[in-house]
Amino acid sequence: MSLLEHLRSSPRANTPPMPRPAPAPEPTVVATPPPAPEAVPRVRSAVRNEAHLELKMRVHEELIHELDPNQLVGDLSFASPARRAVEQAAEERITLADPGVGRQDRLRLSSEIADEVLGLGPLEPLLRDPTITEVMVNSWDRVYFERNGIIYRADTFFRDDSHVLNIIDKILRPVSRRLDDSSPMVDARLPDGSRVNAVIPPLAVHGPSLTIRKFSRELLAADDLVRLGTLGRSTLDFLSACVRARANILVAGGTGTGKTTLLNLLSAFIPAHERIVTIEDPAELQIKHEDWVSLETRPPNIEGKGQVLQRDLVKNALRMRPDRIIVGECRGGEAFDMLQAMNTGHDGSLTTIHANSPRDALSRIENMVLMAVELPITAIREQISSGINLLVHLSRLQDGSRRVTHVTEIVGMQGGVISMHDIFEFQGRGVDGHGQIVGHLQPTGLRPHVLDRLAQYGEHLPIEWFLPLAGAPGDGVRGA
Repeated sequence: MSLLEHLRSSPRANTPPMPRPAPAPEPTVVATPPPAPEAVPRVRSAVRNEAHLELKMRVHEELIHELDPNQLVGDLSFASPARRAVEQAAEERITLADPGVGRQDRLRLSSEIADEVLGLGPLEPLLRDPTITEVMVNSWDRVYFERNGIIYRADTFFRDDSHVLNIIDKILRPVSRRLDDSSPMVDARLPDGSRVNAVIPPLAVHGPSLTIRKFSRELLAADDLVRLGTLGRSTLDFLSACVRARANILVAGGTGTGKTTLLNLLSAFIPAHERIVTIEDPAELQIKHEDWVSLETRPPNIEGKGQVLQRDLVKNALRMRPDRIIVGECRGGEAFDMLQAMNTGHDGSLTTIHANSPRDALSRIENMVLMAVELPITAIREQISSGINLLVHLSRLQDGSRRVTHVTEIVGMQGGVISMHDIFEFQGRGVDGHGQIVGHLQPTGLRPHVLDRLAQYGEHLPIEWFLPLAGAPGDGVRGA
């Protein structure tokens, strides 16, 4: 029996259905304060009428008890037949329970009920909006989202803390993650790959907190990053040549600066005949490569056993005959194993790290190595200087744009200190009339030592790319 037939077979669903208009376009969420009016179409508002809220909860409970969970699988998207069936059944029950509800309110309530039954309730409009990159629930009545690098407050809310907990449980149940008093923080991912973090009291003082980093369904291509001003064409061509020449590259930056996006882009330049093993916590890379194995960490079970750390996976990856090892993000002792791999023949490795500057990135690696082993700091620095060839640093500027601010080469040791120099550096020139940062990624004039390595792999780049004011036209300029 189909979902629609199942709903029709319930006693309260046998009344003739009311005519239903064609599906409305997928909604976009209103922000407070909103961006420019032309950028935000009108959408449904949250349910604030107490009577409507009570009616919505009652109909939702009825549908939950009558639906067969086994039929709520497959395509549950906004325009799917399953959603249409749930919306129609909800609308019929609303009409039976309160014939005085107006048509627009009835359609809105039935849509919100379908969001609760098939999705993540009040968060569904935010998750459907392709312009939103992150969703943040601070408490049941304070929901925020990020669009174009700027955070706005959403015109939506939950009923109470229990409602938020129910949504979190709905996210965690399919991925076998747990969140309770003994484990009050959790990382997980949605079926589409979106990254999820949840924290509950007593750690979250104002109630359950939920953060969703949305999965990009369409990867930004190289031309997109150049168009957006993230980096310039000559810089991109230089980095792509370094990937093909198996240079070890570290991508650094703060939260939400685009490290994973750039890592995805750099992986696209790995030759098709090479084998890639990725290690993540949680998995979110989108590698466009045929010979690719994705490994993901595992948390401990309820007995505190069975945990698999990134460091364990890095060690195991070395036994999988990898041509390239990509660690989504170095956070601890796996940095030592990654350096060991880079220094023992596994060239061309890529990884990311949270850091505020290129020099800070190296200091963080030193600290993470010390988490794993006790070594003299000089020995650690020698491992870093001989293992890592390039460091690419990203920043999110005041206007919300994400830019590569440094492409730095590590050239060795001098007096016990790692020697490094910038090949490209972002030069800001102020703010334009629209509040956008004006500037570009400019060569510093230093000849990269890695050019000799590139030549050995047949990658010959014009020396003019690295001379001051001689970058490709429009390098790094927004909209170029």
